[in-house]
Amino acid sequence: MSVHDDITAVQRCLDDLQRSLGRLEQHLGTIGLDMRRVRMDAAHLSESVALLRDAASTPDAARRPDLVTISDTPYDISLWTDTDDEGLGARDRHAP
Repeated sequence: MSVHDDITAVQRCLDDLQRSLGRLEQHLGTIGLDMRRVRMDAAHLSESVALLRDAASTPDAARRPDLVTISDTPYDISLWTDTDDEGLGARDRHAP
């Protein structure tokens, strides 16, 4: 199976879940937070599957992050002088 076939199968299952929840809601009514929570969870799953479908339809090159080249040359030592050490405080002061 391809990724698109798998996503379509998941979408069909979610559609069945929505129909079953509708029938359950007819029998039980909207019984407070429980039914509303299940409905919201099913809606979140549907949104997530839609995001997966969008991500699967984009080419691999668009999903791959750009590589950043880091130079091997040493940093200028003056970058580290006359600065406070983060989290340690200034050199001439002491922690309480």
